[in-house]
Amino acid sequence: MRILRTPDERFTALPDFPYEPRYAELPGGPRMAYVEAGPSGGEPVVLLHGEPSWSFLYRHVMPELAAAGLRAIAVDLVGFGRSDKPADLAEHTYARHVEWTRALLLDVLGLSHITVVGQDWGGLIGLRIAAEHPESVARIVAANTGLPSGDIPMAEVWHRFKEAVLTAPVLDIGRLVQAGCRTELPEEVRAAYDAPFPDESYKAGPRAMPGLVPITPDDPAAPANRAAWQVLTTLDRPFLVAFSDGDPITGGMAPILLKTMRGAAGLRHPVIKGAGHFLQEDAGAELGRQIAVFVTST
Repeated sequence: MRILRTPDERFTALPDFPYEPRYAELPGGPRMAYVEAGPSGGEPVVLLHGEPSWSFLYRHVMPELAAAGLRAIAVDLVGFGRSDKPADLAEHTYARHVEWTRALLLDVLGLSHITVVGQDWGGLIGLRIAAEHPESVARIVAANTGLPSGDIPMAEVWHRFKEAVLTAPVLDIGRLVQAGCRTELPEEVRAAYDAPFPDESYKAGPRAMPGLVPITPDDPAAPANRAAWQVLTTLDRPFLVAFSDGDPITGGMAPILLKTMRGAAGLRHPVIKGAGHFLQEDAGAELGRQIAVFVTST
């Protein structure tokens, strides 16, 4: 596997992101990065980002969790942020991303009683980990995400996004994040989303991820996702649906999760107002407060 590693100097002067990076060498695999906030003995809340962002996305969520006495752990998926970047698209598979993230959380960090928070691809990965290792998971938060199995057609806007990411001669990461926000991102924030990718050779992860979403019933990842649905719909772990009010990509998943997830019954599920797909950017502090209330009250 050909691995690229973003130089540290790319990450200087990140706005509102003072957290020191931590690194974990996966056995026989790439190095993954993460940041933490809050007491080391607090209940762990794992924050998983999606395409094409990184842990920087959670910079306004983490202080709210830390203030509530929780241990916030924001992970950089392989291929993103400060984590290693397999340079060939074929090295990125859904199964590998699940396994890489599982190995970090359970084998290296040895976490238990986890609250898994997933947005976008963070949900596609986090929900699988929760379903396949429920003994390690205390709660689940789904925020603008889902678990597609290829049995329901994807929205047309998603197909346009997939095509654009795969074919763009230059993939403008900051512009992609901006397109998923309702608020105007300052130039330094857009630059922070560009920081992990010095040139196009580093962008195999962002380019590969849309093509890994199961969109047909015979997709290689479809059986594992169907099995995960079977577990999650009967699992007795509290399940919070915290979607924004303005996400054209995943918005339709909220009522499905509310209806099908056993752990969602009897909870108050917030709708994060005035936010787009990247609700952490548009309303990160509010999302953080909602997660903190959920964790401390269940």
